[in-house]
Formats: sequence, structure tokens, C-alpha cells
Amino acid sequence: MKHPNLLPDFNKRFLADRDDTGRFLVKSRRTGKTYYVEAIGDAHVDWGSIDPATGKLMVKKGWKKNKGSIEKHESLITTEQGFAEDKIHNLEPGISPHAYIDMLDAKYPTIEYDVTVDQND
Repeated sequence: MKHPNLLPDFNKRFLADRDDTGRFLVKSRRTGKTYYVEAIGDAHVDWGSIDPATGKLMVKKGWKKNKGSIEKHESLITTEQGFAEDKIHNLEPGISPHAYIDMLDAKYPTIEYDVTVDQND
């Protein structure tokens, strides 16, 4: 089910360049709700090898090629995009978005599936 307030092409725009943006969707099989997730800020730690001649950190070619996160001003999860303000959650570093989604999802009832079995199969 699509979010009723979002523009029709929102999911396509949201998931574009996801390696660079770190954006992803989580769809609950229990409730049918879709959760939009963005990694905001740069949580990467520089790593590599210390050059013995200079004492400086040498990083591998392509390091930070795909950032995997966005800056706050690049967020698409906003009230202007159709999200309700009370449904936007900013998590502190170290909190799992999947665990937080499980906690939020537990507040909603389980959807009932109408499963019909064709006896001719």
C-alpha cells in the first residue's frame, strides 16, 4: 500500500542512488506498513595504513566512493513531502533502525490475509 500523501513517483526518487544515499524501505509483513529510512550524517571513520615515511594515514582508492548517507538538508522524509510530523523519528547513533521499526510496528494490529486455496491445483 502506498502512503496516501506521497507523490506517485516518490518511491522511485527515494530509492534513486541508494548506495550513495543509504535510503531504504522496510515493509512489514505483519501490518503491511511501509517504513522509509535515511541514514543522516557521516558516521564513517577514516581507516587505512600508516605511511611509515610520513606518518600519515593512507586510504585505499575509492574510499568514500559511496557515502551511504545524506546530510539533513537532503532528507526526503519531511512534512513537505507528505509525512506527518509525529511519524518522523530521528534516531541517535547506535540505535538500530530495524529494532526501532519493530517497536513502532508492534503498536499496530496484524492484518488479516484472505487466503483462498484453489482445489484444482
